Amino acid sequence: MTDTLTSTNTAAATSVDAPAAPAAPLDRAAFAREWEEWHRGHEASRASGHGFLAVTGLHWLGAEPQRLAGTPGLWSTSDAGPVVELADGEVLELDGVALEGRHEFGPIPERGGVTLRSGDLAIELARRGGNDIVRPRDPAFPFLAAYSGTPTYLPNPRWLALGRFVPFDEPREVTVDAAVEGLQHVYEAPGEVEFVLRGETFRLIAFNGHAPGSLFVLFTDATSGLTTYAANRSLAIDAPAEDGTVVVDFNRAVNLPCAYTDYATCPLPPAGNQLPVGIEAGEKTPLARVEATSTEA
Repeated sequence: MTDTLTSTNTAAATSVDAPAAPAAPLDRAAFAREWEEWHRGHEASRASGHGFLAVTGLHWLGAEPQRLAGTPGLWSTSDAGPVVELADGEVLELDGVALEGRHEFGPIPERGGVTLRSGDLAIELARRGGNDIVRPRDPAFPFLAAYSGTPTYLPNPRWLALGRFVPFDEPREVTVDAAVEGLQHVYEAPGEVEFVLRGETFRLIAFNGHAPGSLFVLFTDATSGLTTYAANRSLAIDAPAEDGTVVVDFNRAVNLPCAYTDYATCPLPPAGNQLPVGIEAGEKTPLARVEATSTEA
């Protein structure tokens, strides 16, 4: 069975024209197989031994040295960057090199970080929202062991939209709130993605993706808080074609780590990225979630 992917534009005249529709029909069976393969890979990455489901805590570093549960050393930070002081017999590894005594990491860039090792533990040292943090990841964490997968909507080509990347005159810095109260993130937005879905035209602010030229959007919609996670949904978009054409496949909308754990600092969608329609596609609300205890930093 096949569908023809089409695009029409019913927006006002001020809207960017929608791209022409491809002539080739869409093979629904192949579409479903490709989605299933993609989602299996996404789940495998999420549930890996040092993936986000293995995070056992979120520790905020300050000027006063502190010992973190399950992590060697005394940790602190300053304008010069994080420092760990290891006692006799305590060892951490960084890039295969053993660290002993006092180690100064230097300033860590925003959204940057390093991964240290201590036995089976991977210890993430990172900077988020202007704060230096430590997050241990334990492959034996019970939440990871009990994880059985994330429910999803069935893949359906009706949620596959053709659109166009609309660049800003200059990239804009956009400040968004975070899953952690009081924390904010700043992202560079190169433009917006405009797309037509079921006869209506929408625009979402887009941020730069991981791959060169690629994009991602953070959004909520009418399903948020009902069948999908309330705070945010994320969708990666391949780099636009030369004419700006993009494919917006909401079947690949995923949960960010904050949907699974309190130990995440995920960004929330920017103002204006709240869709008034229900996007019944992609991942649904997880079945379980890690809650921080009052004794954790």
